[in-house]
Amino acid sequence: FCRTPRAESDEEYVKRIMRLMEKGNGDAYYLLATYYAQGTMGMPQNRARANELLLKAGDLGCAGAYYNLGFAYANGYGVEIDMKKAKHYYELAAMMGDVDVRQNLGRIEWKAGNYQRTYKHLIIAARAGHTESLDAVKMEFMNGLVTKNEYESTLRAYHERQSEMKSEARDQAAEARCRIT
Repeated sequence: FCRTPRAESDEEYVKRIMRLMEKGNGDAYYLLATYYAQGTMGMPQNRARANELLLKAGDLGCAGAYYNLGFAYANGYGVEIDMKKAKHYYELAAMMGDVDVRQNLGRIEWKAGNYQRTYKHLIIAARAGHTESLDAVKMEFMNGLVTKNEYESTLRAYHERQSEMKSEARDQAAEARCRIT
């Protein structure tokens, strides 16, 4: 556990993040990018600067940064809309293990008419424990577009992944959160 006392101000906190950036910490670049994107923590809202920082964070191994950079290109946040670049950054995030981005890739492939690639993305995400993707795979099985074997193996992998993620402590924390809200 870190023994460093909490930052007394936003300015001090940002300085700490910048020190981590000097050491090549991708998560620090990602965090500062979110501050620029939102205009918080004393940073001016500057989506173009945020995207520069996201690119650096992604290059340093932060999958979420590539996901957000893809989202920026898909929606024109600080850049011109460019679906090819959006797809490129989504693919980089997916290769780094970001399961949520598979949904976005599936949508892009669907719009392009690449239905088999859509199903592959959904199956990969479902096997990694992504519930929405499992629901989509089930729907496509019911529509006859995913085979019985693909659906069964995906369902089996999904349940294995879910059981790996279960723990008594996690269940107790979820229960406590429910009582608070």
